[in-house]
Amino acid sequence: MTNLVIFTEEESAKTMLEELLPRLLPEGIYYRCVAFEGKQDLEKQLPRKLRGWRTPNTKFVVLRDQDRANCKTVKNGLIDICRQARKQNVLIRVVCRELESWYLADLAAVEKGLGCKGLAKKQMKDKYRSPDDITNPKEELRKLCKYQPISSSRAISPYLDLDNCRSRSFKHFISGVRRLCGAE
Repeated sequence: MTNLVIFTEEESAKTMLEELLPRLLPEGIYYRCVAFEGKQDLEKQLPRKLRGWRTPNTKFVVLRDQDRANCKTVKNGLIDICRQARKQNVLIRVVCRELESWYLADLAAVEKGLGCKGLAKKQMKDKYRSPDDITNPKEELRKLCKYQPISSSRAISPYLDLDNCRSRSFKHFISGVRRLCGAE
């Protein structure tokens, strides 16, 4: 039995993953998502959580938003935190800008999940072809439809296309988890 623990910086990411992971993971992989109260809380508590996790055959993923920071700096900082906790094989994934970039990469899923008619047709507009480049994805999503982070994440995530590659960070997250769990 393999266990997968994913640490997220916020509840909306945990909510999304709890809907997405059953479709992504192969049988025999048991998962648990642990949400923190923001990136500072994640970075402060992560070493203690990693060191204290004693369940055998556990693999870890850390998922954090980039926001306005440098992606490589964020990832290297998380790698250092994991090293300090004496955990070397932790998959670190940084969401380009915010979690909502992943939703903007799949407007058909947003349309289905939130009932926003005609939204999928906007996917071919320049800014939605590469949503990782949108500076404030959460605000952009709010302009398109009624978006509330937790409830909307729960509604959208069952429809997310796991093979969608418009968001590089979503593609890297999916392929990384598949590889980690032997599904690729």
